[in-house]
Amino acid sequence: MSHRKLKTVKTTIWLLAFAAGNAWAGAQQYEPLSASVKSQLSKAVSDTAVKNAAFASSPEVQAWLAEMSRRLERRIPDAEYREDFLNTLHYESIRAGLDPEMVLGLIEVESGFRKYAVSSATAQGYMQIMPFWTKVIGSKDHNLFHLRTNLRYGVTILRHYIDIERGDLFRALGRYNGSLGKPEYPSAVYAAWRKKFTYGITPANARSTRQAQSGSLRQGS
Repeated sequence: MSHRKLKTVKTTIWLLAFAAGNAWAGAQQYEPLSASVKSQLSKAVSDTAVKNAAFASSPEVQAWLAEMSRRLERRIPDAEYREDFLNTLHYESIRAGLDPEMVLGLIEVESGFRKYAVSSATAQGYMQIMPFWTKVIGSKDHNLFHLRTNLRYGVTILRHYIDIERGDLFRALGRYNGSLGKPEYPSAVYAAWRKKFTYGITPANARSTRQAQSGSLRQGS
């Protein structure tokens, strides 16, 4: 069996295991931050909340929200909460310069869209945020099970890791999961992104992550 086929088989096996209810038990690792980076991240997680998605009035975004709502109906049955979730996710992703569909793929792998998911490493919520982040860049009052707080932390941390890895999304995903250098987790996120959440609308300031997809996969293969 070729290396590429073996990698595909491993990713498929993992996705099947996850579908059976096994969350990925990785976690971000604590790393000392410079004062300037800490200040920047602290500001990023502390801004005011948003009520509507970025560009929500545009027909394209409305179509995106409707389609993603349809795809998540079984994961998040409450229609009103699902709308709030997608509006917040879209806004926070675009704000961080990330593709919202990629972030959906990450959440699929990290928590299976379970708001109160807790990993064996104590990572919490949709995007499986490690509690130490509230002390490092946030506030002890920040509730990581709160929808906007969890998504804001998650996209801010991933953006930070992408910057550390100089735009290499594949490696940044590994760092996010605490498995840098191993292909299984980034490959699973890419698989969920491609197979479940690709829609075809790429917001301008999130285009870089979509364009990096093929290149990052080649680097990680």
